[in-house]
Amino acid sequence: MESAKAPRGDSPSAKFEVTGLDLWYGQTQALSKVSMKVEANSITALIGPSGCGKSTFLRVLDRMNDLIDGVRIEGEVLYDGKDIFGTADVIELRKRIGMVFQKPNPFPMSVYDNIAYGPRVHGTHARTSAERRALDELVERSLVNAALFDEVKDRLHKSALGLSGGQQQRLCIARVLAVEPDVLLMDEPTSALDPISTAKIESLLDDLKMRYTIVIVTHNMQQAGRVSDSTGFFLHGELVEFAATKEIFFNPKDQRTENYISGRFG
Repeated sequence: MESAKAPRGDSPSAKFEVTGLDLWYGQTQALSKVSMKVEANSITALIGPSGCGKSTFLRVLDRMNDLIDGVRIEGEVLYDGKDIFGTADVIELRKRIGMVFQKPNPFPMSVYDNIAYGPRVHGTHARTSAERRALDELVERSLVNAALFDEVKDRLHKSALGLSGGQQQRLCIARVLAVEPDVLLMDEPTSALDPISTAKIESLLDDLKMRYTIVIVTHNMQQAGRVSDSTGFFLHGELVEFAATKEIFFNPKDQRTENYISGRFG
C-alpha cells in the first residue's frame, strides 16, 4: 500500500496527518489502518466504489462520526499537529473544518440570512450600524469567494430556495466560508448538478485552494483528475494507494488501483 507517512512534527506543510486509523460501526469495521498526509492549500481527492469508506473517512476529519451511536475509532488524526480526539473543542473544530454535502441544503430563508446564519451563531452581532456594515461585508465577501455574488446581488433578501441547484450548492459553499474556516470537506459536491454547474464549482475549487485546504470525495474519476493535487483510492475500508494524482492515474503502484482506474470494476 502506498501511504504518505511522515514522522510526527516533521511535516510543517501537513494540515492533517492520519496514522493507523481504524473505525467500527458496532461490529462492522469500516476503516482499516488508514494512514495518509493531507498537505495544506491543496486539493485531495478520495475515490473508490460505493461503500468503500471514503465518506466515513471524510467525516472523521471533523468528528461528525461522533454523532453516530456505536462508532469506535482507534488511531491518530493530527490537525495542525494536534490530536483531534484529544482536547480538541469539537465546536471550534467544526468551525475551522467546514463541510459541503452531496445535495444542496440551503436553509428556508433569504440568501443573506443563509450566509449570516453561521457568524450569528458564533457570536457576530448586528446591533450597531458598524456591526451591520461588517456583517454586510462578510456576506458579500463570502458570496464573492464562492463566485455567486454577481448572480444574487439583486436578490439577497429573497428566498434561497428560488436559486438553481448549482447556485444553491455555491450558496452552501459561501455559507461555510462565512465562518472563516481553514479546511473545506466536500462529499460528492457536484453529483446532483448539471455539467455547467459542475464546471463552475470545479473552477471555483482551483481558486479556493489558494486560501483553504480541500478534501473532496468523488465518484467521478475525471473530476478527481481535473481538480486534485493528490488522490487516495479506497477499497473495502482500506486506503490502497495514496499519491500525487498524476501518479495514481498514470502510474499506479497497486494492481487494484489500476483495475479501478481502468474501469475493470467499480
